[in-house]
Amino acid sequence: MKRASLHLLKGTGYLVSTVSVVLLAIVSWSNASKDLLLTACLLAGAATSVAGMFCRWLSYEIEKRKEERFEKPSDQAMKIPMADHGADARSASR
Repeated sequence: MKRASLHLLKGTGYLVSTVSVVLLAIVSWSNASKDLLLTACLLAGAATSVAGMFCRWLSYEIEKRKEERFEKPSDQAMKIPMADHGADARSASR
């Protein structure tokens, strides 16, 4: 499986988990709304769960970008001599 596919799968997993937390919070709301402490705990629990999933997804996104940054210079470094070689060949033929 390619890296981009794995990254998409991770992101989709976190999105599904976020939807799950929201759905569970909706189901719990009718009982939790009767007590201020339960309401606060439900909202705080749902918010921290979603925030945690966002942080994990963001860490994967940052890692992916760092890997792409490290891969690109090596790709470009291999292409530059070819471009320079082409420039030298053109100036030598003139």
